[in-house]
Amino acid sequence: MVVLAFATVYIVWGSTYFFIQRALEGFPPFFLGAFRFIIAGALMLGWSLMQGEEVFSWKVMKPAVVTGLLLLFVGNGTIIWVEQFLPSAMVAIMVSSAPLWFVLLDKPKWSENLSNKSTIVGLVIGFAGVILLFYEKIMATMSSMNSSRDLFAMVLVVFSSMAWAGGSLYSKYNSVSNSATVNSTWQMLAAGIAFIPGTFLSGEWTSINLSAIPTNAWLSTTYLILVGSIAGFSAYVWLLKVQPATKVSTYAYVNPVVAVLLGIFFAHETITPLQISGLIVILGSVLLINLHKYRKPKQVAATC
Repeated sequence: MVVLAFATVYIVWGSTYFFIQRALEGFPPFFLGAFRFIIAGALMLGWSLMQGEEVFSWKVMKPAVVTGLLLLFVGNGTIIWVEQFLPSAMVAIMVSSAPLWFVLLDKPKWSENLSNKSTIVGLVIGFAGVILLFYEKIMATMSSMNSSRDLFAMVLVVFSSMAWAGGSLYSKYNSVSNSATVNSTWQMLAAGIAFIPGTFLSGEWTSINLSAIPTNAWLSTTYLILVGSIAGFSAYVWLLKVQPATKVSTYAYVNPVVAVLLGIFFAHETITPLQISGLIVILGSVLLINLHKYRKPKQVAATC
């Protein structure tokens, strides 16, 4: 189950870069966030009720709502807004700082994480690998950036990474329900509702024409709801309960790898030797972070 959940988070979330891009060809960003998470949350609410789970309990709902606002509204919402100004490559690199924030903000695990050299080295190397992966794209777009506006947007991306890491750790240590489905339900509903004011403030609500949205955007949004949100996010929430947060955070390094590979196979993008080097470095960093799992425990001598 752990391997399946990691594979889901790694592959599914990596694919969402591709499908979000397609969905935004028809849906405005804040409307997409509200629509995606409210529909996904409503479907999961129905499933939870069918399974007879404890759903309508404020004790259960409160930590899930806080987590949803930090993860999906602040974390994802900020990314949606800044991508109006920053190139996606720059955003991807700054979002990939999340594993570092996991280590710094996970106070109960400081002694364990900060003393594990392979974990720390792996996190740093992984971030370097992401920079290698997108280095050429960043250099190509740096000259067109507006210094003051884009600097502010970059600060917001860092803040969103901190919010994501903080929300993930809050979920890990404060969730009352053992059901990933119930937790995910309220997290997505809270985020979806929080996106609604943005649709009015940005004027999206009055300008959107659902009948004019192309089929590809509808299909991509359906994928984001069923696979990206329900399958991927539920797997992530469950992993936070059963695995160390530093290991779960490696999704932030693997997702760009998956996104680049999907772009090559389905969008006919090209890959350079420098990008290949970045991919290898990232995968090596994930092995380093999990190195102690592969080592055989030392034999303890028996005493008579």
